[in-house]
Amino acid sequence: MNVKLGFCEEEITPERPVPLVGFYREDDTSRGVLKPLLAQVSVWEEWSGKSGEEAGTLLERCVLIAIDSIGFTTELTNALRDQVGRELGVSREKVMVCFSHTHAAPDAATAEGYFDFACKKVLSAVKKAQNGMECVNVRFENGRAQIGVNRRAGNDALDDRVGILEAFGEREERRLMLLRVTAHGNVLKADNYLVSPDYFGDVRELLSEKYGCPVMVIQGAAGNIAPKYFCSKNTPADAQGPQFVRSENALAMMAEELCRSVEKAILERIPKNSVENTNASEGSALQAYSKELTLRSVLPSMERAREIAAEAMEKCHIDGTDWLAELSRLHAQGISVQEEKAEVQYFRIAQFCLCGMAYELMTEFALVVAEGLKDEFFYLNGYTNGILSYFPTKEEYDLGGYEVYWSLLIYHKSFHRVFPFEREEADRVTEFVMQNAPCRESKKKDVREKYGW
Repeated sequence: MNVKLGFCEEEITPERPVPLVGFYREDDTSRGVLKPLLAQVSVWEEWSGKSGEEAGTLLERCVLIAIDSIGFTTELTNALRDQVGRELGVSREKVMVCFSHTHAAPDAATAEGYFDFACKKVLSAVKKAQNGMECVNVRFENGRAQIGVNRRAGNDALDDRVGILEAFGEREERRLMLLRVTAHGNVLKADNYLVSPDYFGDVRELLSEKYGCPVMVIQGAAGNIAPKYFCSKNTPADAQGPQFVRSENALAMMAEELCRSVEKAILERIPKNSVENTNASEGSALQAYSKELTLRSVLPSMERAREIAAEAMEKCHIDGTDWLAELSRLHAQGISVQEEKAEVQYFRIAQFCLCGMAYELMTEFALVVAEGLKDEFFYLNGYTNGILSYFPTKEEYDLGGYEVYWSLLIYHKSFHRVFPFEREEADRVTEFVMQNAPCRESKKKDVREKYGW
């Protein structure tokens, strides 16, 4: 097989003060720039034939995009995916957009002109990437890094995998390093008003200098994972306890931790974790597709809603007045259930598979799926193709709190939903992801027998 890669990145830093998004505060207007924001585009193609031969038949073309943003709405993200698809002659499901989830970037839905500006930059990068396609070999491995802490009380679940995929040119020069990590993009807390890619920016700079190639960083299932290191004069709820480290150099410390992990993993890489263009691999090397399922949310009674709003005000000073009014309106219209169609997208390069949903998935989703598939290179991620609500596990659903209930008091207008999904929907999601995963038939057979499908 002949795998080709084209890469380009463009700066998408706003040119004037903009509303930031990610923290609950009265004034969200930015007050300068700490580091530039990037939109990174990698175009991947698979052709019949081997490297060095005449071009054969195009078997697959897919696009992986990483954007420094908390996440565009799904509507805006799909509009961008469609634009990219038209440019490259592919369908939307061949375009995966991953957001870093930095809490120091513009709100694309409200910052005037910013979404159009970002789209133009992405499309410019797409064109440049397509014009720079070259044959590559792919190698991949997992590192381990303690960059995150589970911020849910009494929960120590943590996906500490650092997924590493490298693309090499025909002369063994690195062309791209792709990392998949898991920790919230809020090393900088609510007292920061500077535009920033958060720790992703420092990771890219450090590793790019060390390995001499561009670095893309993809966010994992970090809904309940706070960064271990943080920079703030305050001590917010998601940075309390001896396991957290306050430092003015917290961004660099996150990057250094990841750099050590990558260096160790590369030194210890297992030779089999590679796909060389000179040797035809079993089956296809690239694959991108989407599946869809419908999720249900049952509205609470007004009595229960008032209890939740009172708790949110007491614990987090969140005003639930608008949320209660919306619930009252829905009840008056006889609406007791809200349904949502959810996209699950798969993006596979060799045996390295990114699977994404727009939700802030708790980290257990990724752990359960990787264990169920017996595949350490299958990564279920949130913040993919948009940003929607937190998605708790069954166990965390029972405990309530910000990720389960309170955040919806703030963002229900953006998510078009007022209450978390039903408790059992978490299991439905993990099973659906596994059922549709692009693993070998022998492995699928084992999984079907294990879960009784």
